[in-house]
Amino acid sequence: MRVIIAGGGTGGHLFPGIAIAEELKRRKEKTEVIFVGTEHGIEARIIPREGYTIKFLRAEGLVGVSLLRKLRAAWKTVLSIVDSYRILRAVRPDIVIGVGGYASVGPVLTAFLMSIQTMIIEQNSIPGLANKMLGKFVGAIGVTYQESISVFPKARTFLTGNPIRMRILRGSRDAAYNIFSLERDKFTIFVFGGSSGARSINSAVVDAFNHMLDLKDNVQFLHQTGERDYEYVRESYRKWGFKGTVAPFIYQMAEAYAVADIIISRAGATTLAELTAIGKPAILIPYPYAAGRHQEFNASKLLEMKAARMILDHEMRGELLAENIRELYASKELRLEMEKHSRAVGRPDAAQRIVDIAMSLITKNKMKNAK
Repeated sequence: MRVIIAGGGTGGHLFPGIAIAEELKRRKEKTEVIFVGTEHGIEARIIPREGYTIKFLRAEGLVGVSLLRKLRAAWKTVLSIVDSYRILRAVRPDIVIGVGGYASVGPVLTAFLMSIQTMIIEQNSIPGLANKMLGKFVGAIGVTYQESISVFPKARTFLTGNPIRMRILRGSRDAAYNIFSLERDKFTIFVFGGSSGARSINSAVVDAFNHMLDLKDNVQFLHQTGERDYEYVRESYRKWGFKGTVAPFIYQMAEAYAVADIIISRAGATTLAELTAIGKPAILIPYPYAAGRHQEFNASKLLEMKAARMILDHEMRGELLAENIRELYASKELRLEMEKHSRAVGRPDAAQRIVDIAMSLITKNKMKNAK
């Protein structure tokens, strides 16, 4: 069996695709999984490390760019269909699964036109432009939130949850201390702003140092900064004397989650799926420019369920962040309560549900062709 998983651009789209690939291989080791994405997306460096084949096409995003770039992106969409046709003819997959982002449009649309089975995954509460369009004709849609169902054809839409990589559930705290050179007796705060970092979060953490100097000897940080802010953040840790490990990008996310006592992050759908699957207390800072403010909506749901704290990006300042860190540090009971509520939201079996649907589509297609 051959499966193409198309999409990427950001970790929020890519990592659910990897989770689906893992579940496919777990069920049938000989299943061939091929990823399709772009050379400038995160998939170009992540997928080879995961041991999967990746094929590239020409594509760019249409949303939130200038008119000139929209025109260029529209032309590249045409080129992506040409590239997708070439890839699909060579691979001849049993199904194409789109995991979101502009790189998913060409392969899923072309697969539909070639009568190949198709499915898409929608991670966010407010579906993106690509999935809204693709949802009109694909064989099935797997959604994370109940609110997304009304956007797609009801008969072909399933509430699956957002798939997470199984290794996220198996992270080792002991291994993490060695991997990240952290001390075992210190309260650990894991900070990350998505695969590219987040300047407002980085700045707020640095600003918070001045408001939590009394905790300096008791806490340590694991901080993913993104490439742009790495030097600035690293120098700030040295200046204020706070201990921890600072890196532009962290590949060992399972261990990073495992070692964390609390997490400070954006509120992307994949991040929240991982946090709730492992039940980690979190301070969420939604990305303010997400389409339809879906990160704020996602974070609000966890806040209402007492599974996380939320600070809006425009309200973010060091003093407020330090206050939240201090409260969670001081109260183990509060952290345990948040963990309990967080786990109640999580769907660690989402990948299994999605693969069940994909296998059903493939089986129906084979039965149809056998008649």
